[in-house]
Amino acid sequence: MQFGEGNFLRAFVDWQIDKLNEQTGLNAGVAIIRPIDYDTLPLLNTQDGLYTSIIRGINEQGESVSNERIISCVNEEIPIYKEFDKYLQLAESEDLKLIFSNTTEAGIEYISEDSLTDKPAKAFPAKLTQWLFHRFNHFNGASDRGMIIIPCELIDYNGEKLKEIVLKYCQLWDLPSEFVSWLNEHNYFCSSLVDRIVTGFPRDEHQHLQEQFGYYDNFMVTAEYFHLFVIQGPQHLADVLCLEGSDVNIKIVDDIAPYKQRKVAILNGAHTAMVPLAYMANIDSVGEALASPLIEKYVSKLIFDEIIPTLSLPKDELQVFANDVLNRFRNPYICHLLMSISLNSMTKFKTRLLPQLEQYIVDNKTVPALIATAIAGQILFYRGERNGQSIELSDSPEWITLFKSIWQQHQDGAITLKELVSSVLGAKWHWDKDLNELTGLTDLVTEQLNSMLTTSVEETLSKQVEL
Repeated sequence: MQFGEGNFLRAFVDWQIDKLNEQTGLNAGVAIIRPIDYDTLPLLNTQDGLYTSIIRGINEQGESVSNERIISCVNEEIPIYKEFDKYLQLAESEDLKLIFSNTTEAGIEYISEDSLTDKPAKAFPAKLTQWLFHRFNHFNGASDRGMIIIPCELIDYNGEKLKEIVLKYCQLWDLPSEFVSWLNEHNYFCSSLVDRIVTGFPRDEHQHLQEQFGYYDNFMVTAEYFHLFVIQGPQHLADVLCLEGSDVNIKIVDDIAPYKQRKVAILNGAHTAMVPLAYMANIDSVGEALASPLIEKYVSKLIFDEIIPTLSLPKDELQVFANDVLNRFRNPYICHLLMSISLNSMTKFKTRLLPQLEQYIVDNKTVPALIATAIAGQILFYRGERNGQSIELSDSPEWITLFKSIWQQHQDGAITLKELVSSVLGAKWHWDKDLNELTGLTDLVTEQLNSMLTTSVEETLSKQVEL
């Protein structure tokens, strides 16, 4: 059962289930629950649950690929606000073992006004509690009728958060202690990490694709080639999903934390470091940046020389992921504008690259030069101009005000460039510490920023990556 009929689940979870059905004989069908009350979009039932996934990007061999697949694993879509009883009847199925969800980050919420007798309750966790309680009653609390519940919402430890709210509804509704024990002992709320860019309905190409395929399809969905699904759950889940012998990238692990750290540091960290440098080098998109030998070399060296050595997963696994990331950046089917990634870059730097900066210094007793260059690039970007044209900066008012002030002071000759850099690195209200205390960092960032101002970003990077 799946809460959510949107593009992401259809191009991620349903696509993987469909492949597992073909490759391993999983033989699983999906009942999609439309969790909100709207009629603007038709149900998948109008196409017998069938739709086309179009997966495009750069494969492991560096080749541009486009793979089309008719997804046939969806049995039905149930509009819960119109067919609540049918939704509850699914709880009586002996074959049902898994529940997936993607109700957006706001979907995992607690609404105290929700009632057990609502048809349905408003919040997704409340709807789920209604369903699980019906299942508990129908099977008289049988230990082998518990569920594996895998939320895909983009919040940390989403499984734990979902379970926490379900238990709050048990308390609110004064549900029996036997039901709470059944939830705790025979159901698994699995936290997950999902990774795939789903570009959604191909609006501009829709007519052409229908003519190419020779059939009508109003539910087409496009996504990038790469996919990763990390699930913190019981090892027997691998058997439930019949993962052996498949090529889907699903990992069942004891803790998703190292995989989250890997994604944040390598994928997101590389984005954050690259954006200001590439943009100030007159590049506007991720694809263009990777097409530049200079930026591509910088990003590669940053990842392999300064980020990967700070992470805990096996080195070969990290290197494979890093190569996948570079191929994702090169994807010709996705135009990812640098300015759209630049939102709140200072906060992003703190979460994505500061841990690697500090760990690198601990391990090597020296400042990582390429991360220092990324900081210099950020400071240059936040001057707010490129080629004499203003840049529309998007960040907290505190940062916007600070950068405007210190750049004006520097322009007026009131502070030196090193003092400007020190003001940024010394912002304890943001970094929770004074980064000027990291030996050598202030001087190196100042040196790189001065090079960018007196020559160019390109010249500065050329000296570092030795093209």
